[in-house]
Amino acid sequence: MSATGSSNPEYVNARVRARRGALYDDEDYRKLLRMGPAEIARFMEESTYEEEINALGARFSGVDLIEYALNRSLAKQFNDILDWADGRLYDLIARYLRKFDAWNVKTVIRGIYADTPREEVETDLIRAGEFDDRLIERLLEATTIEEVVDRLSGTIYGPPLRAAYDDYEESGVLVPLENAVDRAFYENLLSGLVTNESTEQYREFLHAEIDFRNARNALRLARSGANIDPSEYYIDGGRLFSATELSQLASSPEELVTRIRESVYGDRLSAALTDLERADSLIGFERALEAALLEYSESLGHVFPLSVSLIISYILAKEREVENIRAIARAREAGLSEDEIEDELVIL
Repeated sequence: MSATGSSNPEYVNARVRARRGALYDDEDYRKLLRMGPAEIARFMEESTYEEEINALGARFSGVDLIEYALNRSLAKQFNDILDWADGRLYDLIARYLRKFDAWNVKTVIRGIYADTPREEVETDLIRAGEFDDRLIERLLEATTIEEVVDRLSGTIYGPPLRAAYDDYEESGVLVPLENAVDRAFYENLLSGLVTNESTEQYREFLHAEIDFRNARNALRLARSGANIDPSEYYIDGGRLFSATELSQLASSPEELVTRIRESVYGDRLSAALTDLERADSLIGFERALEAALLEYSESLGHVFPLSVSLIISYILAKEREVENIRAIARAREAGLSEDEIEDELVIL
């Protein structure tokens, strides 16, 4: 494992393709939808999650066992990829995996906001970024959102969170804080990224991810009722919207979909965009956005098989598998029907 020297995309992509072949397919999800938490755990034990289920089975059961096993597996999968990678490829992957630091910051903030028990917040953390255990422990010990902001002062998230804190206090909604975290992550991710043949498609994917994140955040702000202009929380780096255009489109999901359909993403996202148009709620719309981004990343991985795009596509697909299994387990525990659960899933 090295961040210097030559890259080795052929080797890493070959390993990733093998792992991608082990992801759950439609038939697996159909089976999971009919299972309770204990049965889901046994199903996982007979697949790629065997090691994690066996290691944690003596301490946890039910949904807790499933969630801890999922998050441990996710971290292991991505650390394995870093172990395989060399040179510039290692750096590109490591920078992207910092998204899980952003995820953990937002998870802790949401937990405090909703007065969620610490144990439940910790279950949702994914230790696949650069934050060490000591910093994560300090975040979990915080009892107020302001304490979280203070404890992040030495990271890339501290200053933007501090700047957004007044908007959070005034509005009472988390969107300003969550968007500040996203902006810090993407600005850092794009900073210093040299575009060449091996990174051109990676940058193309990042443009798309930022575009879709901007669309989601603008819709959340518009639906929150808070007196906040979406342009104030626009993330630079996309290419589909300007800040002003996004503010205008935020109140009209139909126009937003039309804009995406007529964009550079349209040809590759025809089916996903149809799902976007049919979404009858903000949550449904966000699920469709996630599916569209996943489909876009997969298309880049097929077109440019020796770039980092295939690896990033796998990271997204594995993350989505974990979210799907978690959603099924939680919903089955809550007694939801198969149709209700299926609405929560993102499956290509």
